[in-house]
Amino acid sequence: MEIIDITRGIFTAEVYPGDPEPTKQNFQSIEKGDSCNLNAFFACCHTGTHVDAPLHFVEDGKSIDQMSVIPFIGPCKVIDVPEGPITGEYVENNFPKGCRRILLKSGGKAYFLDHGAQAAANSGCLLLGTDALSVGTSGNQIAPHKAFLNKEIAILEGLDLTGVDTGSYFLIAQPIKLEGMEAAPARALLIKGEFHTYSK
Repeated sequence: MEIIDITRGIFTAEVYPGDPEPTKQNFQSIEKGDSCNLNAFFACCHTGTHVDAPLHFVEDGKSIDQMSVIPFIGPCKVIDVPEGPITGEYVENNFPKGCRRILLKSGGKAYFLDHGAQAAANSGCLLLGTDALSVGTSGNQIAPHKAFLNKEIAILEGLDLTGVDTGSYFLIAQPIKLEGMEAAPARALLIKGEFHTYSK
């Protein structure tokens, strides 16, 4: 069994244009004579590897703490997708059928067109993950996000799939329980090997 960490760090990941940069603040330091180290940090909920909840784009949608934990643990498939737009036709012809969790590997360069997102959202998946910063583009964020979030499909963005082979894995990617928030960082892991007793 092999465990692969596919998480990008809060302080090392690329920040989406216009989002605030993460910062740290030290309150206590052993090096400075304190009894312990104590730090705080500030970061946008969408920095690093994170999950978008429906509340991100849906008025009165579920916040991250209200989402079911089921989409974030279970069998998944990592698939290669080309750089650039993902169309509805591409989804129909290339996305795995009946897969509940799909992770897209494109070197961070793929994004959904409206009809591509609708096709993927209609596929029956519980979670859609990507190594891009977003499922949309700076000029078209709303429609791709809403296609998934209106159906309460979890969006897992900012994955590090460098060196990860395509194929079947077991995914664990629970977001932090941030009450009332529209997104939260997640620690995303892939397990390769005999770890498929949970099949939903």
